[in-house]
Amino acid sequence: MRKVLVAAGVASAIIAIGAMSAGASGGHRSPLQVKVPGEDRFAPFAVTIHTGDSVQWKNNDTDDHTVVSDDTFNTAGNRGVNRLLPSGGTVTLRFTHPGTFVYYCRFHAHLDGASQPVAPGPEGGIQDSNGNFGTPMSGEVTVLPGKRSGH
Repeated sequence: MRKVLVAAGVASAIIAIGAMSAGASGGHRSPLQVKVPGEDRFAPFAVTIHTGDSVQWKNNDTDDHTVVSDDTFNTAGNRGVNRLLPSGGTVTLRFTHPGTFVYYCRFHAHLDGASQPVAPGPEGGIQDSNGNFGTPMSGEVTVLPGKRSGH
C-alpha cells in the first residue's frame, strides 16, 4: 500500500511541475504546423490563427522548399520573408497583428504581372503523365484579432 501512495505522490508532483512550467512559459501556444508532405504542396493550404500565435512549416519532402511572403497581398506582417525550408527542416513565424499572410515556394511557383503565383507550365515545370503541370505551391495564413480561449 505504501508503494502505491508513494507512486501516486510522485505522479502528482510531476503533474504539478508540468502545470507550473506551462504557466511560466507565458501561456504561449505551440505553433500551428503546416507540412510539406512528400510532394510539392503545403498542407493544409489555408490556416487560421489569432494574434500572438505562430505557424511552423515542416518539410517532410526530400526536396528543399521555401516560405516567401507575397507582400502584394500580405497584411499580417512578416513582410519580406524569404526563408529556405530544407528537407527535414522547419521555419517558424509569429504573427502579432490581424490580417492575411499569403506565401509561396519560390522553387515551385512564380508570380505573374499581378503578383499572383502561377503554376509552372510548358516553359518551366514538370509535366505529369496526364499532361498536367500542377498548381503553384502556395498557401495562406489568416490572423484573427484577439487570443484563442485558453490562452
